[in-house]
Amino acid sequence: MDRMSIDGNAGVITMELSGHRHVKRDDADGAWIAIGNDSQFLCLSDKFPLPGGWYHVDLRMQRLKGPEMWPYFYPFYGDWENLEKHKVFVPFFNQDGGEHQGIVRLTHDVLQLRFDPSVAVGKFTLDELKLQRVGKARAAKEMLQGVLRRPAGVFTKIRWLSSLLVQGLIGGPSGFAERLYRIYSERPTAAARVAYDTWVELYDANTPERLEAERAAVGDLVKKPLFSIIMPAYNTPEKWLRKCVESVKAQVYPHWELCIANDASPAPHVRRVLDELAAGDSRIKVVHREVNGHISAASNSAIEVATGEWLVLLDHDDELHPLALSEVAKAINEHPDWRLIYSDEDKIDERGRRYDPYMKPDWNYDLFLSHNCISHLGVYDASLVREVGGFQKGLEGSQDWDLALRCVERLSSKQIGHIPKVLYHWRAIVGSTALAPQEKDYAHDAGMRAIAAHLERIGSKARVQDIPGQRGNYRMVYPLPSPAPKVSIIIPTRDKVGLLRACIESVSSLTTYPDYEIIVVDNQSEEAETLAYFRELESNPRVRVLPYDKPFNYSEINNYAVSEAKGSVICLLNNDITVITPGWLEEMVGHALRPDVGAVGAILYYPNNTIQHAGVILGAHGVAAHAYSGQARGYPGHMSRARLTQSMSAVTAACLVVRRDTFERVEGFDPALQVAFNDVDLCLRIGRLGLRNIWTPFAELYHHESASRGYEDTREKAERFNAEMIYMRSRWGETLRDDPSYSPNFSIDDELFELSFPPRERKASSA
Repeated sequence: MDRMSIDGNAGVITMELSGHRHVKRDDADGAWIAIGNDSQFLCLSDKFPLPGGWYHVDLRMQRLKGPEMWPYFYPFYGDWENLEKHKVFVPFFNQDGGEHQGIVRLTHDVLQLRFDPSVAVGKFTLDELKLQRVGKARAAKEMLQGVLRRPAGVFTKIRWLSSLLVQGLIGGPSGFAERLYRIYSERPTAAARVAYDTWVELYDANTPERLEAERAAVGDLVKKPLFSIIMPAYNTPEKWLRKCVESVKAQVYPHWELCIANDASPAPHVRRVLDELAAGDSRIKVVHREVNGHISAASNSAIEVATGEWLVLLDHDDELHPLALSEVAKAINEHPDWRLIYSDEDKIDERGRRYDPYMKPDWNYDLFLSHNCISHLGVYDASLVREVGGFQKGLEGSQDWDLALRCVERLSSKQIGHIPKVLYHWRAIVGSTALAPQEKDYAHDAGMRAIAAHLERIGSKARVQDIPGQRGNYRMVYPLPSPAPKVSIIIPTRDKVGLLRACIESVSSLTTYPDYEIIVVDNQSEEAETLAYFRELESNPRVRVLPYDKPFNYSEINNYAVSEAKGSVICLLNNDITVITPGWLEEMVGHALRPDVGAVGAILYYPNNTIQHAGVILGAHGVAAHAYSGQARGYPGHMSRARLTQSMSAVTAACLVVRRDTFERVEGFDPALQVAFNDVDLCLRIGRLGLRNIWTPFAELYHHESASRGYEDTREKAERFNAEMIYMRSRWGETLRDDPSYSPNFSIDDELFELSFPPRERKASSA
């Protein structure tokens, strides 16, 4: 591990910086190179924990190559899963100078500290970092100087000063300080992430050397299947038609045939160009239809002349990645049981620029019902497509989705494979679905009909519904049986009666579910007000107070409560939760009663209407972290995933619904995990039963996180937390590094759903 010593003066904390992730030394000049968008240094010192407060930062750093550097501190306050939420921007550094100074505020005692000098690839020198705790007066003075030195117009600065004056008059010194810090620490508006085109240049460039190596690797394959590429064409502009066919001819894998059905295009150039292309390559087959039958009929015409073992779907103006077929051939060799394969995809504009990638999860049935996440590149066992009757007329616009739905019905999850590489480029031009899905409302309507038909065929009582404002996305509603099963809502608590009262009152007044009981597990409450509230609850027939007179252990408390519960369905609920959606319990129980579903989680918001929980991502920040934490309510997420029901490896037990028999089959929570990660461990053990854990955004609640227990801000708590991290890593190992619901092209060290530099290695895989 490469370390740099940092000398300290009186009052300055002495530390070491240790190159941690995505940084390396340049052997030529000793400078640092950031090789990704999450370059990290660990700040080492015997002074931890650092007391919370204001800190003056002295930094000697100089940018040599790359975009502007936006440095951040990542203070660890004891709640590892929220490390990203607590990051602190280090403001107003002169990116081209040597000496930099600034003020940061650390809100709690800091147990560990990480310094990220840049959020982009680049090269820089980094010689010194010093921290000195200062009082409010000095912090305010330096922040005010920083604001006034900031490059901005006169009127902007007058507006800042006016708002400071108003806040000072209304809120006093504390209001003034808060407003000043918000202005001073405002993050730059410039892009602070490496763009996708840079990612492509670094890791997906089609260099001659790469293509030649892949061409040689094809020769080593045991199986070399013939791919029949199915391409309906209608009035395709000549430029895009030729581009599309050229992308097929550029494949490093040679065993293919391109089956094109010209759907009676009135534009004369279509027949001319297709005949010319067919004459130039015997692998190109062209069918000229006499009557226009639309895309389903044309695709079936192309299938009629196909002789390959696999069918590859290609739209007439899109492009295949040069390695598309070779990657699929490799996957078929590695997974001989696969019969349906899909890859990641992106869009390509009229200038050939690739953008807006969809980095997909492995097979995720519930997400697939929410939107077509198979789409491109879709590769199908030819015999399977013929078994289901090919494309169905009348569902044009969602014909690919309908085909996939009918094929999926005949497959197990192990027969559906995902290649986590971008192998398909979806042309985004005016009028295309890629550019604006709302331009084709008929596709949305066809998608709804295709899903409804699928649900009917499999005997599901679920209903497909529109999601307002989300064309192309859908919600499945799973009805409850009559009568609905009793749900036992388990709420552990210790004092904090204000939180508990708000929780129970919101559940009682807002929840529309017909049959539930509330079990309040009293873990050694002492305050008179709390005990009085317990006596008050005795008059509520739906509420029981269950004493638990042992030291706090979240796992043991809930295991005990489940053993005393009367319901066949268990709802675990923190005492700092309040209800938003009246039908939250119907939504969650509806999923939990599905025989192939295990735990069900909700979307939780902080009181300021930012997301606290939208599912758990394994491996993030060491063990696991919450998706989209800190994003505004309504944030769509990657390809709308923050607003769609889907399978997740784990969900938080702050609000979790599970069938009682499932909870008992895995023997409940592991008591060795007293506080942290017990819900992740539970969900992973449920997953081992072959059940899917589901996260739904249609059950919304507020979570006043850590309000009841506080942060892990003592040495004892930190040691316990670290021990639980080690326990999880030891038990689950590689499982924590390879979350099937999360793409290896995304980072697990920086912000979630940001591109990973470099991508993490993972082969094609199924569910």
